[in-house]
Amino acid sequence: MKYKQIKPKKIYEEVADTLLESIRSGDLKPGEKLDSVQQLAESFQVGRSAIREALTSLRAMGLIEMRQGEGTYVNAFEPGDIAFPLQSALLMNKEDLQQLMEVRKILETGIAASAAARRTQADIEGMQRALSDMVTHSGDAERGEEADLAFHLAVAKAAGNDLLLSLMNHVSDMTAESMRETRRICLYEASATVEQLNQQHEAILKAIQSKKTEAARKAMTVHLDYVESVLREHLNIT
Repeated sequence: MKYKQIKPKKIYEEVADTLLESIRSGDLKPGEKLDSVQQLAESFQVGRSAIREALTSLRAMGLIEMRQGEGTYVNAFEPGDIAFPLQSALLMNKEDLQQLMEVRKILETGIAASAAARRTQADIEGMQRALSDMVTHSGDAERGEEADLAFHLAVAKAAGNDLLLSLMNHVSDMTAESMRETRRICLYEASATVEQLNQQHEAILKAIQSKKTEAARKAMTVHLDYVESVLREHLNIT
């Protein structure tokens, strides 16, 4: 008989599981404010990046809300909303990956073309800053992911369509998770490099800056196809 391989949990998953159980048991109640990232890091004796990843996964489940300038609060929920395991809220399974990448390809290739047609100089400067941050933080998966997401949101802003930008923001949590995992893989696997990601983003920027709509669409397609192939190969998704 063949058994499914058991993978050790990452630190952020253990933190998220603990917070999830506190929410499930009522120790953390709806409307209650969580400790700051620094306080949680000290309490769990882990790095702040692990806390941020744990909070991102709980946010993706709809269990917490991060309010700009105020902090993180527990949302109201029905017991059935958290009856599933934490991992089902994360990206890394076949169904979620397929659906997310399909959405990203439909959405972001069109966004890139629209951005090439409508971008302003301010938009270009925003993308340039994000790309510069990606290059600067090539060896840092967390900060590289933040810059990566900032780049894609800057492209969406450049499309000049508030609804498209809203849609991008709506899927940003799962998009960020895919970016984070891709960068981790690229940092530690010789067959996939962060440099390739940076070059792909530069090609997208150049096409948008040159106002070449089809070239921008193609550059975004090449990038997303690469991301999907990296995730499929290294996460054993067929």
